Amino acid sequence: SITVVFTEVFGATSYILRAETDDFFLETPVSGSPGTVVQLQPYTEYSLSVMSVNSGGRSQPSEPVNGKTVVTAPNLNTTSPSNDSIAVTWPPVEYAVLYTLCIIQEGSSSRLKLNTTDTTFTFDDLEAGRTYCIKGTAWDAEGRTGDDLTVCQITRPPSPDVITVQVTPGRSLGIAVYWLPVQGAENYIAWFSNGQNCTSEVNTYCYIPVECGQNRSVSVIAYNNAGPSNPSQPAEYFTCGYNIWVEQPSAGNCLLKWDEVLLVNYYVAFIKRDDGTENSCNTTETTCQFSCTCGYTYFVTVFPYNSAGSSPYSQVRNYTTIPCCPQGVTIKLVSTDTLEVMWSPVKGAELYETTAAQTNDIIHCNDTAPVCALSDLRCNTAYSVTVTPCSELQGCNRTCTPYTHETAPCTPEILSITQTNSSTYTVVITTPNTQNTSYTVTAIGRYDTYNCQTRNSTCTFTQLPCGSTYEVTTVAITTIGRSLPGYTKPLETGPCCPLSINVTQVTQAMTNVTWSPGNGARSYITTLMSSRGHARCHTLDTQCLMGCITCSTNYSVNMEAISSTGHRTECRYHGFSSSPCCPTGVKLYRRTNNSLRVYWRSLGPLINNHTVALYGTGANYTCIAAAGSMYCDIQEETCGDVYAVVAAPVGQNGVKVSFCQARTYSVPCPGSNAGMGKYPFDLQCLKE
Repeated sequence: SITVVFTEVFGATSYILRAETDDFFLETPVSGSPGTVVQLQPYTEYSLSVMSVNSGGRSQPSEPVNGKTVVTAPNLNTTSPSNDSIAVTWPPVEYAVLYTLCIIQEGSSSRLKLNTTDTTFTFDDLEAGRTYCIKGTAWDAEGRTGDDLTVCQITRPPSPDVITVQVTPGRSLGIAVYWLPVQGAENYIAWFSNGQNCTSEVNTYCYIPVECGQNRSVSVIAYNNAGPSNPSQPAEYFTCGYNIWVEQPSAGNCLLKWDEVLLVNYYVAFIKRDDGTENSCNTTETTCQFSCTCGYTYFVTVFPYNSAGSSPYSQVRNYTTIPCCPQGVTIKLVSTDTLEVMWSPVKGAELYETTAAQTNDIIHCNDTAPVCALSDLRCNTAYSVTVTPCSELQGCNRTCTPYTHETAPCTPEILSITQTNSSTYTVVITTPNTQNTSYTVTAIGRYDTYNCQTRNSTCTFTQLPCGSTYEVTTVAITTIGRSLPGYTKPLETGPCCPLSINVTQVTQAMTNVTWSPGNGARSYITTLMSSRGHARCHTLDTQCLMGCITCSTNYSVNMEAISSTGHRTECRYHGFSSSPCCPTGVKLYRRTNNSLRVYWRSLGPLINNHTVALYGTGANYTCIAAAGSMYCDIQEETCGDVYAVVAAPVGQNGVKVSFCQARTYSVPCPGSNAGMGKYPFDLQCLKE
């Protein structure tokens, strides 16, 4: 590659770099300066020019300049011939006259840099088992540095040190070799002088079976990708004259066994527990039975005896019994789907496995701590939980008793909410738990809360106040605990009926109905019903003016209160009786005895008294006609007046109807012929 720096020009949106030789041509688009041309040949001279580009096209190329690429990087190959050196080789780079190598240890800031004209070099005095990164660069004859390449190489590991060689316990005799881990080692091989070997990748020990009575040596070699280390110093070992071991056929019962020894009269076995308790047995057999407690380590040895005395040498073996089952196991529900298990630590246990039979005995916890949380469990399920103690030597005690505990009940959900009457609502829920589960349905309002308990799928709220809104939720309850609450659903009771309503007759055919506000009601439909017809109005107000009223008629008063969401409540009130009908055909006559008679016709039944009032400029007169009468006589004191005549019925409550209309009459004096006419019974009809 070659990077070109150029002066950008006004109006250009991009640029094209052109690189060419006699037999090569390449154009590379770039956004601005500097720009780089790639895919060129190493150590080759090119003619370079720049063209500017916009929507109108490209410009003419600039004056060309010459540029030359550098040499390639050396292709480094590395090996570690020893644990303190790395050898580097590479093929010669064309046109290169000098090479630079730089080495740095991984994780370190110190580096070593050197120049050479050879194609091989060995770095000495390095640290064993460490990774080093080496960067190689070539130089051309013009003194220009070329590309670089970096490779990393680990040195061979140092020699391990053998700590100890032990005879392993058990019926089968073996040798265990232990060593210290070394830097950079990936695996180890222990070589024994009898030709055997054993390998370990993760542990710092390995084991081989041997025969009793051998005197041998062993060396350990560490390996990594670079190769093997130097062998460790050989460690000498000697196997026993006879083998002893311990078996445990049943819990609490151990059996010490050993190989038979020639020329022996009897054996004395000593058993010592790690808390200091000792036991022994004298036997001519090759077994000794003793009581062993879980979680303890026992040190055993056997001395053969004959007439010459005891054997001068006896190996000591240790045997660790299986760890005891935990005591004081407690299980408690810490959330709806999590059980916390706790127990007292037990002797001999290095690890605890906690499983549940209902989860296919997967291990929920594999920990040294005496506590475990079993999470993401199924609701309303009894889990059989077992805590299993484990040790490295004896494995896990699979005889421990399981403990049972139940999770919280499953969450119920509301299926429907139905109104059965004006103040009773039935809630239908799911019942996802066992039959002994109770459910609490709660309706939470702004000012009050109602609860309902059930063991089946229905729960009824009674006497819910009208005009209220509630959030209804449900929860399941068992002796174990409570479930999570179900999803909330709204409940709106019907609006309240107005406490009072008043019907006032405005005219003979029109009434004004007023009422108190009903809680939760936004609009009202008020109806006056009778056998002669009905009147109705729908309003947002608390009053309504209604026509189509018939006089002397009994009406029932009904109302429908409607909430903003469409809930309706039917309301019924005491009936309303319209006022008696105003009389029609009202006439005023003058009689011969200077009296005036007011005559009318009644529309309704003749059951009401009537009151008649004459309002004149000179005098006012009133009279009362009994029920069934259709006229009333008034003794006039002054003639020739103009009267406003009002005839109105009197209701059963003694209140006169106030809206009957007045009629005006001009009443001339006797002997005057103005406005007079002849009528039967020698009456004169007075002109209105």
